[in-house]
Order: sequence, then C-alpha cells, then structure tokens
Amino acid sequence: MRFCFMILALFSLSLTTMAQPDRWQQRVKYTMNVDMNVQTNQFTGRQQLEYSNNSPDTLTRVFYHLYFNAFQPGSMMDVRSRRQGGMLAGRGPDWDGRVKDRIQHLKPEEIGYQKILSLKMNGRPQNYSMDETILEVKLDRPIAPRSKVVFEMEFEAQVPLQIRRSGRDNPTTKVRYSMSQWYPKICEYDYAGWHPTPYVGREFYGVWGDFDVTINIDRTYILGGSGYLQNPNQIGYGYEDARAKVKRPDGPKLSWHFIAPNVHDFMWAADPEYVHVKKQMNDSLTFHVLYKPTNAKAEDWEGLLDMAQQALPYIEKTFGTYPYKQFSFVHGGDGGMEYPMATLLIGPGAALHEWMHSWYYGMLGTNESLYPWMDEGFTQYAEERISSWLEKSSRFAYADEYAGYYSLVRSGKEEPLTTHADHYNYNFAYSIASYSKGAIFLEQLGYIVGADVRDNILLEYYRLWRFKHPNADDFIRVAEKVSDMKLDWYKEYWVNSTKTIDYAIDSLWEESGKTKIRLIRNGLMPMPIDLQITYKDGKKQLHYIPVNLMYGAKPIENSGNNSDSILARIIYQPWKWTNNTYVIESDHKLTDIVTVEIDPSQRMADVDRKNNKLELKW
Repeated sequence: MRFCFMILALFSLSLTTMAQPDRWQQRVKYTMNVDMNVQTNQFTGRQQLEYSNNSPDTLTRVFYHLYFNAFQPGSMMDVRSRRQGGMLAGRGPDWDGRVKDRIQHLKPEEIGYQKILSLKMNGRPQNYSMDETILEVKLDRPIAPRSKVVFEMEFEAQVPLQIRRSGRDNPTTKVRYSMSQWYPKICEYDYAGWHPTPYVGREFYGVWGDFDVTINIDRTYILGGSGYLQNPNQIGYGYEDARAKVKRPDGPKLSWHFIAPNVHDFMWAADPEYVHVKKQMNDSLTFHVLYKPTNAKAEDWEGLLDMAQQALPYIEKTFGTYPYKQFSFVHGGDGGMEYPMATLLIGPGAALHEWMHSWYYGMLGTNESLYPWMDEGFTQYAEERISSWLEKSSRFAYADEYAGYYSLVRSGKEEPLTTHADHYNYNFAYSIASYSKGAIFLEQLGYIVGADVRDNILLEYYRLWRFKHPNADDFIRVAEKVSDMKLDWYKEYWVNSTKTIDYAIDSLWEESGKTKIRLIRNGLMPMPIDLQITYKDGKKQLHYIPVNLMYGAKPIENSGNNSDSILARIIYQPWKWTNNTYVIESDHKLTDIVTVEIDPSQRMADVDRKNNKLELKW
C-alpha cells in the first residue's frame, strides 16, 4: 500500500510540474566592486559576470547596456526629446518635462558615461565596440547551448546630472546620487533572440540572476536600495542588528556589501543626510524608508511603513506573495521609478504604484519595451484597487483611467498597445495607452469573465509565470484556462488595434404584451452586454448577451461594483459579432419600464455612454 501511495505522489508531482510553463531562461551571477569618488562624481568598477546560456542556441556575440551614455549632447535620447518638444499634444509641447532639451546643455563634468577598459571571457580578451548605449562583443569562441562562461570587465563611469531616473544632485530632492542603470548590464536573450534596445526614452528588460555588490564610498554617505546588507554592524546608520555595537573600520570610506538573489537589476542611492527608518512587517520581511529631510515631511515618508503594513495582507491575497526579505522606499530619482526590492521616489505620493511594480516589473517581468501596458497598466490597476481598499472608498476606482482613455480616443493620436514603447509618435499617447488603457484591460476583463474569475486569473498568472518573462499571449492563455472561455478576440481588438466600443439603445416597442428592446453596435469592437431594466415597482432585471467569440458566459455577478445584491438574470443566445443589431424582450409592458441601461457597472469602455441609458418618464 505504501508503494502505491508513493507512485500516486510521484504521479501528482509530475502533473504539477507539467502544468508549469516550460520556457528556458538565461541566468546571470554578477559580482561587482565599485569605488566612488564623491568629489568628481566618477567611479571605477570591476565586474565578474557568470553567464549561463540555457537556450538551445549557440551565441557568437553578446550585448551590454551602457545606459549612462544616453546623457550626452546629441544622444538618441537628446535628439528624440528635442523632436517631441516641437510637437504639440493637448495644450503644449509633447516632450517629457523632466528631460526637455536639458541634455544638449550638459557640460563635460555633468554628462554621464560608461567606458569599458577591458573585457575577458574565460580569461581571454574579447573584441568589442560601443554604439552609444549598446556594447557589442564579438566572441572569439561561441557560447554553446546549455553551457556557462565567465566575463571579467573593468570599467569607469561618470554619474550624470540628474535628468531622467538616474543621476546626481537632483534639483528638487537635493539627493546626491540616484544610482539606477549605473553598471554595464548584459542584454536579455530570450525565445525572440537578443534585445539590445538603445536607451532612448523608457522601459527596461533584464536577465534574472544573483547580484553580489560592494560599494566603496565616503563614510559619511548613507545608502539604500536593492538587496540585503551583509555587514550591517560595520555600517550602522540604522541597519545594525538590535542591541549590536557598530564597529566601523578606519579609513575615509566604508564598504557597503549587498547581495540580491533572483532579481534582474540592482539599484542604490546615497546621500549623507538620509534619514533611515525601518519596520518589521513579519518574521521574514523588513521595510525601509530613506529620505532627505530637505523639502520632505517626516510624517509623510515614515507613514509609508504603516501603509505598507496595512496593505500587505490584501496585496498578497489579491496579487501573490512578495518573495523577498526586504523592500525600500528611497528618496531620489525624478518622480517614481521601480527596481527590484526598492523604488526611487521624488515624494511619497507614488510609493504604492512603485511598490506594486515589484509584481508586474520585478517578478512578472515582461519585456517592457514590447509590452509596457502589461507592466505599467497592470501596476496602475493594482494601485487603484489597493488605494480604494485602503480608503474604503465607494467611488469607481478606475474613473480616471477610463477618462484618460476616452481623451486619447478623441485626440485621434491613439496607437495600438503593440507599439514599441520608444516608437510611439507622442509621449502623451504612450502614457495614456500604457497606464490607462492597460489598467482598463484588467478591469474590463472582469466585466467579460466576471470579477471573481478575473481575480483567480491574476493569481494563477502570478503562480505560473513569475520569474519567466511572460508575454501577452501567455496571459491570455491563463485567462482562457481559468475562465473556460475563448479570449483571444479580446486581445486582438483591445491590444492589437485601436477599434473602439460603442453600443446604444436603438428603440423600444410593445408587441403582444411584451416589450422589445433593440440594441445597436456602432463601434467596431464587439463585447458581451449587460443590460439592466428597472421597473416602476423598483425591481431590477439583468439581461445578459454573450458575444459569440467567447464560447462561454460569465457567472452571475453582484449587481454593482460595491453591492452584495444579486439580480435575476436572463441569458440570451450569443450576439454574432458580424451583426449590428440585437433584440431582447421583457415580459413587462412598455409602460412598466422606467430605465434601460447598457453596462450599469460602467466597466465596459464604451466611448459614448450618452446613448447607453434611456429613462422613460410616463
């Protein structure tokens, strides 16, 4: 009998394993030691990179990102930003207000650069060439499939004046160093090949692995960022163990030693005036806040710890478990920018959004250049949902996202969500598409499959695809399996096109004691329809029409966003997407009806809601 149980257990384990997506991932292990000169704002570094080629392909070359090189006059980032400044969008120029034309005015001591001094693979010097923010290395020997090599690099860099994300001497926060995109970072190689994406405007994509980073810097500077500090009792500044006596070594500098396991980037920030506070969230998780008192309210920054402790159980229940042992909210950057285990914030207002990037950037690391809506949009959805929960608000959480999307449609400048992040013609179109339309994708998915089903999809997506670089098709397949519906049509219309939704109540008439209601589809995107009828006696009735492309129907839901009541529902035969009209009927007389409304929950992104509701005044 015991043998039988063992066979069953092994069979069950094999089924669980088979259920996981089988997609290979490259793997990295960085060991870096950098020496920072806070007078010149320059640093030197040594990097050892253990690179595992887990792909079935033979690699004859590799690529690195050299992000700091974007902050030089005439760079691609500079040229594109000045181009956007000459284009009008809405009420003014389309450029990023943080960048504008600032790069072209940088002085030699203010620019950013990363220079490679030497590069070896397995001890042999390699030939390389630099094209602004991309380093191409033509290997003397190819890297065979499922093999491992070690690259050794010496480099030097200058930290640019703060312009975008990373830099020094932020004019607003006065933070000395926001060190993101600061080291030569190997590009991602995945099922689609290499991704040597030049740093032009936005978004990142990296290889998961382990980081061992030592930063040697003036002993008066306090650091925060990714990873776990390995020598807290030699550093102090609030990192020391409880009741430990800090014993800093002699010398003008301290060596901050961090490790960060299973992440795809490493960020740090430094300032001699940082205030560091921390809070133990549970037995295995500590949150840190580091802020500069200049122009900052202590209660606002330190209040982030209470917010995080309150929100964490709801977040993990809704979106999945946070797997690391620390997270840091760090004052710096140019607004809000996410990194593994940490975020840079110009102020505490963006903290929740950037923290939620730990899920949709940090763990569900889609290629942000190709799928920015799956990163920014999903994060925006999570932020709004958690904010509404924290505030116990009864308002519709996503009203701003829908309003932003409608304004983009009216502008005539919308481009499909499949557009590369750097290739949007207008910055404002990128922002609304990626954030607002991406967030609506999830809220509207709840309208299609049911909110509870959508929530199960999010958890299953997290379970199956964390640390695996999912794409849009991967998400849709999870959604289809959980909902038992076909949903490829939703992606085709909402993501791959700019077709819009517009349904209307066309006409009502009475026939043989029953009321007929004809609906019309004016837009080119089909959707299932919730139609609610309210009668004179106050009773309400829901009429539900699936779209034929779904091959299914959503389960009955609550009658509204925040209501516990369940309406009686009549389900109709699916509406064929080629047909422009559909007729439903009510057993009541026409004079018994006071209101007819399409989509009373307002989750469907109908671009003209004026024709969605008809009030009859008898």
